Amino acid sequence: MIGIFHVFMWYFLLVLYKGQIKGAFGIYEPVTYKTGCTLWGIFFIIAGVFIIGVTKYPTRSGIICTLIINIFCIITTITAVTLTIIELSHFNSPSYRNYGQAKLGREVSRILLFFYPLEFSVALTYSICSCSNLFRRQSDLTSVAEEAENTF
Repeated sequence: MIGIFHVFMWYFLLVLYKGQIKGAFGIYEPVTYKTGCTLWGIFFIIAGVFIIGVTKYPTRSGIICTLIINIFCIITTITAVTLTIIELSHFNSPSYRNYGQAKLGREVSRILLFFYPLEFSVALTYSICSCSNLFRRQSDLTSVAEEAENTF
């Protein structure tokens, strides 16, 4: 869900910044917009798909692949937080025509800054659980469906 939210925020910023008018002072293009920082939510969607797949059919290679993707998500989150803080700490005043769009874009960045720790904690928690799960033997791994069947 967080990844989908980030992709929608990226689309919102795309529409917002593409509608700017070139003024005497130029247009406002922050570093997070140029790098597509909010579009990186796709990585979290992919990680979620892998987590669901490994939960349903646990294999050693699947767990390792999901662990690698979650470590990549952790790195992505740290990079996104750094870029967002850089964007919010420096503000060159754009043209007066684009000031409202720039201000709204910065508010979106502030909102996303609250969601990055949540993404980081989800990826870190699953990475820690994956590492502990890798030390168990392959025969101990059972799927959620098998556990549910065994309880009834």
